[in-house]
Amino acid sequence: MRALVLGGSGFLGSHLVDALYEEGYSVTSFDRYPERFRDANRKIDFHQSDFGNRGELESVFRRGVDFVFHLVSSTVPQSSNDDPIFDVQSNVIESIALMEMCIKYPLKKVIFVSSGGTVYGIPKTLPISENHATQPLCSYGITKLMIEKYLHLFHALHGLEYSVLRLSNPYGPRQDPRGKQGAVTVFMNRILCGEELTVWGDGSVVRDYIHASDFARACIAVMSTDKSEIYNVGGGVGTSLNELISLLERVTDKKANVKYLSKRGFDVPALYLDCSRLSQDYGWRPNVDFIEGLSEMGDWMRSQTFVSRF
Repeated sequence: MRALVLGGSGFLGSHLVDALYEEGYSVTSFDRYPERFRDANRKIDFHQSDFGNRGELESVFRRGVDFVFHLVSSTVPQSSNDDPIFDVQSNVIESIALMEMCIKYPLKKVIFVSSGGTVYGIPKTLPISENHATQPLCSYGITKLMIEKYLHLFHALHGLEYSVLRLSNPYGPRQDPRGKQGAVTVFMNRILCGEELTVWGDGSVVRDYIHASDFARACIAVMSTDKSEIYNVGGGVGTSLNELISLLERVTDKKANVKYLSKRGFDVPALYLDCSRLSQDYGWRPNVDFIEGLSEMGDWMRSQTFVSRF
């Protein structure tokens, strides 16, 4: 079986590529850049190109694909409202082009990684199930929903099988500590380096966190059937930013230097996911304990040159 991972060099993509390879799949990673934090696995077919290069993408499809994992996004929640037109053009339109290729070159299933943190908006109930209303407060969440809807349309019109994974906040080795996403990684890096970390609001914002390996397990779980469905994927437990900082101080044995700023309008006060549907349908549950995952993350970060000065 042949699996194509769009965004396979990224943080989440690299963990998914590893898991697919270990399961015996022939894996193609399609990304603009090679992996940043480790050497390439020569047993993985790496295709270096932009998601919007349809000719290059079609050349991969012509060689044969059974499963497609769509992890690509050109924006993040914080920046997506700055240029919604770019957000739609680079993400929604290119995702529709991808779906058209999936019809032209029939395959078994598309797995799309959506956003459990932005598609729901301000929750009316907690934890949030997949049946909760969707009222995003940023363009990023809207474009994710648009892609979900187009997947459903292509399923209805052309029989394209798909699964949507609405992911909470992932963390783990190979997440970029200098990036714009990932509170666990960004905060831990700044604590280790003795740098100031910024919290928008008073630190009471609540989120849930999931290890990248548990995310990869969820991706593989939904490959096993032709059921087209939407699933939440998260830790299922809410943790405030202040609680997260305390845990990071514990695993790093260092004191955090925290600067609190005014809260942002698009920040949802509390959001954590009900993942019982995925558990019921596939028997999936998070395996990595949060403290153990943070300790593993600390070990990895200490081994990297970007924290060598602490």
